[in-house]
Amino acid sequence: MKERIKEFALNLGVDDVGVAAVADYQSPRSPKLETIFPDAKSIVVMAYKEPSSCDSPNKQIAMNGRMDLMEFSRSCNYRMVRFLEREFNAKAMSVPVSYPLEMKLETMGSVGDVSLRHAAIAAGLGEFGRHNLVIHPRFGTRVVFTAILNDLEMPSDARCEEDLCTHCNDCVEQCTAAALNEENRTDVMKCIRNLMPYGIGGNIRFWTKFIDSMPDEKKKMVRDVEFWRMYQAGFIGYQYFCWNCMKSCPVGQK
Repeated sequence: MKERIKEFALNLGVDDVGVAAVADYQSPRSPKLETIFPDAKSIVVMAYKEPSSCDSPNKQIAMNGRMDLMEFSRSCNYRMVRFLEREFNAKAMSVPVSYPLEMKLETMGSVGDVSLRHAAIAAGLGEFGRHNLVIHPRFGTRVVFTAILNDLEMPSDARCEEDLCTHCNDCVEQCTAAALNEENRTDVMKCIRNLMPYGIGGNIRFWTKFIDSMPDEKKKMVRDVEFWRMYQAGFIGYQYFCWNCMKSCPVGQK
């Protein structure tokens, strides 16, 4: 059964796939999986190599490469759910890239309902590097993951025991937000302010200032490029403006 599932995923164009038993999934901040899917027994984790667009100095091109990946991965998730339900009479639930997040003050919108990083580790798809991202044995850091929670009994794939990180510290030195200065910890707020300047934090800062401004200042604010970018982000979705930790990691690069 596991091999049939993996073959189906790879035929979709997914770059790699692993399976983790729910009992082997451990995330320090995300909620317990039983609160999301009480009958979940295993997780199918699919890996997607990040396009080379992340190397572009044009942030719009880099961002759209990620958006293309996210759209493709959503299609793969949907087709995998249908496959599991049709072929194995399973119950299956999709966990896409970046969503959903627990959007409340306590988490500051930075905690996923399912930690795809920890699911990938449990499914044998890599190990954590100095940047606290998953390093895949072939693709290095340039990889993102989706997951399918399901009620099929499947054992976890063998864990990746190799230390894939070169400990070169390039990710720390290239982080313009200084979010990786403390080892084994990412200062998420520093990262998000730099990574997503037009996300919820940027919106709060803009509208707080807007409310307190005089009419002439308000007119200037809505004509400013920052407002236009924030407006665009509002209907496009997540816009990523920093790729340094991913780009600087030498693992998996030619």
